[in-house]
Amino acid sequence: MSEWKAICRVDDIPVLGARRVARPQGMDVAVFRNDQGQVFALLDRCPHKGGPLSQGIVFGTSVACPLHNWTIALDSGCAKAPDEGTTQSFAVKVEHGLVHLDVQELNSLALDVKPPVAGPCLRKTACA
Repeated sequence: MSEWKAICRVDDIPVLGARRVARPQGMDVAVFRNDQGQVFALLDRCPHKGGPLSQGIVFGTSVACPLHNWTIALDSGCAKAPDEGTTQSFAVKVEHGLVHLDVQELNSLALDVKPPVAGPCLRKTACA
């Protein structure tokens, strides 16, 4: 049986927007709300170049990555054709106006995914 953690109220998530949930380990989880009141959760990282999906545009049951406009399905995390790739999805439960995420998933899924590195230089010695 799953243990659920209350994250926020549904009303705390903007319609056609997102809210980020920090984890002690691994990247943040983005919790989205569409215009039909549905709530979804994905790792806050586009599978293409690591763009922050929480800053993307939500439409229907998809989000457009703010970096290169890739369309990601909110229910599965899969990029829509012709693009390919997947970002981790998380189970969501809404009860009495509260959004809950599965504790086991928060503590175990996609912990090894690193945030993207910005800028032209990846090595400190070459940029110093």
